[in-house]
Amino acid sequence: MAKYQEIYNRLRSRIVNKEIKANTYLPSEMDLMKEFDASRDTIRKALNLLASNGYIHKEKGKGSLVLDLSTINFPVSGITSYKELQDIHLVSKSTTFVHEFNLIPANEEIQSLLNMTGGDVYKTVRIRTIDGEKIILDTDYLRSDIIKGLEIKHAQNSLYEYIENELGLTISFARKEITVIPATDEEKKLLDMKDYGLLVCVRSWTYLEDATLFQYTVSKHRPDKFRFVDFARRDKTQKM
Repeated sequence: MAKYQEIYNRLRSRIVNKEIKANTYLPSEMDLMKEFDASRDTIRKALNLLASNGYIHKEKGKGSLVLDLSTINFPVSGITSYKELQDIHLVSKSTTFVHEFNLIPANEEIQSLLNMTGGDVYKTVRIRTIDGEKIILDTDYLRSDIIKGLEIKHAQNSLYEYIENELGLTISFARKEITVIPATDEEKKLLDMKDYGLLVCVRSWTYLEDATLFQYTVSKHRPDKFRFVDFARRDKTQKM
């Protein structure tokens, strides 16, 4: 393991275990260089990784502010399963309930979304709870000619584990669209919405390494519990 990853893991552990409190600052780069006997470049790589995964926010002239982990950070640019996010954020009081699991004919809308010309799809609807509150509603459509033999137990555990470990397919990239939409009456029944009338909606089109589109997902989140993060770098070759 590279040294910057070791430093990342040690700082991440301190943040998750609240040895370093939310809304406080990490030690300076110079202090971290001394503590870990590392170069400035190595420390900055570790800090950039913490920032990209939503643990800190780097403030120019102030340092690295530790973010509040009572929300789960969903990386916009990455492809991460909910189970993997649980492991990353050590969410212990989280459960998944499979509300619907069916093999159905793809209608015209789903055929268009998945570039199909007929055939069936697996439809899964899953409700995610954290600390006893139902706050995420995930609906997935997966092409049955590509994702074969899917069962409800896979939806209960992890679709991506089944796809990658049992089917031996490689998930490569996804296109995502994020909007804020009104919650329907049905969604208000399925989720613990409190007084919120809006949901954060993330639509994803996910592809295999050969650029085959195999999954369309609509993931709806109660807005107070989730923060979507990304790590962006300015391309200085572009000019206004």
